[in-house]
Amino acid sequence: MNPVPDMWRTAAGWLLLSISLLTASGAGAETGSPLTLEATIPLNDVSGRIDHMAFDRDRSRLLVAALGNNTLEVIDTRTGKPVGRIAGLDEPQGVAWSEKTGMILVANAGDGSVQIFQAADLAPVGRIDLHRDADNIRIDPRNGDVVVGYGSGGLAIIDPARRAVVGTISLPAHPEGFQIDPGNGKAYVNIPDADQIAVVDLDARRQVGTWKVPQLRGSFPMAFDSQSGVVASVFRSPSRLVLLERGAGRVIANTPTCGDADDVFFDTRRQRIYVSCGSGEIAIFQRRGETLDPLPSVKTSLGARTSMFLLEADRLYVAERGSVLRSNAAITVYRPEPHQ
Repeated sequence: MNPVPDMWRTAAGWLLLSISLLTASGAGAETGSPLTLEATIPLNDVSGRIDHMAFDRDRSRLLVAALGNNTLEVIDTRTGKPVGRIAGLDEPQGVAWSEKTGMILVANAGDGSVQIFQAADLAPVGRIDLHRDADNIRIDPRNGDVVVGYGSGGLAIIDPARRAVVGTISLPAHPEGFQIDPGNGKAYVNIPDADQIAVVDLDARRQVGTWKVPQLRGSFPMAFDSQSGVVASVFRSPSRLVLLERGAGRVIANTPTCGDADDVFFDTRRQRIYVSCGSGEIAIFQRRGETLDPLPSVKTSLGARTSMFLLEADRLYVAERGSVLRSNAAITVYRPEPHQ
């Protein structure tokens, strides 16, 4: 038997997902929108707030931290269907897939633990206790280490192969969104309660810089464009998208955006930025040098503030919680339209 080439399997999967538009979502974006609603994936028996997501590249699976449901939802992005669930978590906030070990790591706000599971069968294989408010997780692209924000001010560095903490870094308050620069080993960390963005040397295990943006408070989501060396940080008070140069934190752009943002992503293929907001909107910006031009936004639902943009799939996934109008939570899938 001749195996089906990977590219055809992938194409077939995306065709099935596109067809589900007719049966699941039944709607598309307005003409001229930068994003088209392609499909809606119901998350049955999921209630409450949904937090961050990660992607298992070996299995093309989206991993969704259903914080209010105390579960991790697993979705096959090729078929657009849920294929698994990890229950018994304690307010899961952050999730990461370790390519180095083939494991899934879930950070729990409730008990401060990082629970570890085999990605292949979702079997539990370990647990690390950080004791308080384990939150965002990132993989250090240089070495595969796992970096977790936690507690009243700290980053924990975990070796996923040893399943052990190999270092900690003190910060002035609880860290929210952060990103790791593969070029210099620094992490850029939003610390809203300290009104700063911390620059952290992961190798030296210490904070080496502090950036402040006057008159702005509450920086939560962050993205990093390694091609241009630009950090995107989104503030909630007032609602602003700010671009900063990684060298000295120089503000490149500062523009209004939607309210209650919790995720932001660079679309480097189209030179766009997507911001997902709890106010019920995806704000979209076109980058032109150091200028950000707003494009037509896309309406979502109240509380749909977490998302994930996958460059390899060329799709934006948005978490929509259950509500009076939507009995089940869902993941809505958006296809970016060509450059305008």
